[in-house]
Amino acid sequence: MEITEINAYGVNVPLVPFEEGGLAPYVTNHNSLDDMDRILVEVKTDEGLSGWGEVRSFLTPEATISVIEDGVQPLVLGQSPFELEKLRRQVFIEYTNADMFFAPVEVACWDIVGKALDEPVYKLLGGWTTPTQTETKHRSHQGEYDDEMAVEIAYCLGILSPEQSRERAAEVLESGYSVLKTKAGRDWKADVARIKAMHDEVDGELEFRLDPNQGWTTDQAIRVGSSLADAGIYLQYMEQPIRVNAHKSLASLKNQTRQPIGPNEDTYIPNNLRRLIDAGAIDVAVLDLTPAGGIAGLRQQAGIVEDAGLPMVHHCAFDLGVRTAAILHAVSGIPGFSMPPDSTYYAWEDDVIEREFTVENGSIDVPEGPGLGIDIDRDSIEDYRIA
Repeated sequence: MEITEINAYGVNVPLVPFEEGGLAPYVTNHNSLDDMDRILVEVKTDEGLSGWGEVRSFLTPEATISVIEDGVQPLVLGQSPFELEKLRRQVFIEYTNADMFFAPVEVACWDIVGKALDEPVYKLLGGWTTPTQTETKHRSHQGEYDDEMAVEIAYCLGILSPEQSRERAAEVLESGYSVLKTKAGRDWKADVARIKAMHDEVDGELEFRLDPNQGWTTDQAIRVGSSLADAGIYLQYMEQPIRVNAHKSLASLKNQTRQPIGPNEDTYIPNNLRRLIDAGAIDVAVLDLTPAGGIAGLRQQAGIVEDAGLPMVHHCAFDLGVRTAAILHAVSGIPGFSMPPDSTYYAWEDDVIEREFTVENGSIDVPEGPGLGIDIDRDSIEDYRIA
């Protein structure tokens, strides 16, 4: 089997407004989102099988598509989608990290391999069951109950007022979630007030993650951690609290706060994961398959983290159904993912897969079909297509 063609499609899909139960506008330390550009990637083979991957738009959809179709495609044409490690190591674009552009192609190859072998991707990865998973029972159309594996997810929230955050925290707990992550970084005192308001509203029944996207200085991060600890609030982790590549400062922060430190953007930089571990600057590894170069690259990172005896969790980036499926398979098939992955899937107005995922009791079922276990709705792609 050989790869014969790669096509990329840019789509823009709106987010459901906060007032209607969604997240828009989703405010972070550096932007505000009411919709999101995504790039869908189809890899075709000479045997008629095709697979799908997904990535965010970098700079512009047109620029991202060009790198994938004009840059990555020539490097993998004529080669087998089964030889993922070979492909990953030979995709090289000078002066840039090509991994993020290769990742959707790599995921599409996993989709193809699963379809060829009639197995879901998580089983190809080993079929590992982690503490983030639960076994759920759903009534089939025949009236019998089928066992399905579900992955618990963490609810993600943008920067809001303490009152809005308090309101949503109660709704999140009522919906069956156990973890809520909120953006931060514009005002550290407001960040503390927001967590305190939510913690008070749910009587401590939710765990929290706080993500300032590098928005704090070290002294501000120490104050945040100390203020929350003094109030009896202990986060699952503070995600990338200070700028990347400041590993000594991050280690100093780690030693001065009782809140776990979870580098994220730092892990996107090649070899940084090992440096963070060696520097004693990490409590939780917040990983992402896209900058890792796909599922195989994520598996390699997971091995490094597991060998260090650290917990890990998967990041999200407003993922439509294709990448959501890839994440569900990855955290189910790769050992070591002991915390619920982030997700904003519930915030989309629509999706590009035929059977959209549903979130029940804070969890999403892992697709059991071959490959990623999803079917693409090409009409939906055309409805939202921008490039």
